[in-house]
Amino acid sequence: MPAKEAKPSPPATATGKIGGADVTVNYSSPGVKGRKIFGGMEPYGKVWRAGANEATTVEFSKDVTVEGKPLPAGKYGFFLIPAEKDKWTVIFNKVPNQWGAFKYDEKQDALRVMVAPRKTSSVTERLAYEVTPKALVLRWENVEVPVTIK
Repeated sequence: MPAKEAKPSPPATATGKIGGADVTVNYSSPGVKGRKIFGGMEPYGKVWRAGANEATTVEFSKDVTVEGKPLPAGKYGFFLIPAEKDKWTVIFNKVPNQWGAFKYDEKQDALRVMVAPRKTSSVTERLAYEVTPKALVLRWENVEVPVTIK
């Protein structure tokens, strides 16, 4: 029997607590593989599924505030719109289970907020999410995108 081939973008999960809410992020984790990601493979100004394969999902066990705006407990499709400068758009969409962003419908957005990405000094080869006590953080290539949550 041949060895099972590893998926190029393996499924991953990040979990943690923010305040009293359990937070779970399910995503597929693509690699940089020497490519230009933001402004290249993922164009600026276009909705991105914030991972690979199925859209990334974020689930909150309790109501939270995201960048100061209320978001009810529930499971959401998580999308980003990368921008060349300053602020990126973070989207929590009411349709969590969808393939990529192909059927993404802005009318189903539960919340949109703007966040400031940061350049990192080192490259994160494989896309990763981290749930910290105060934020949901995406890291990939040489970018870190913190989303403040209370």
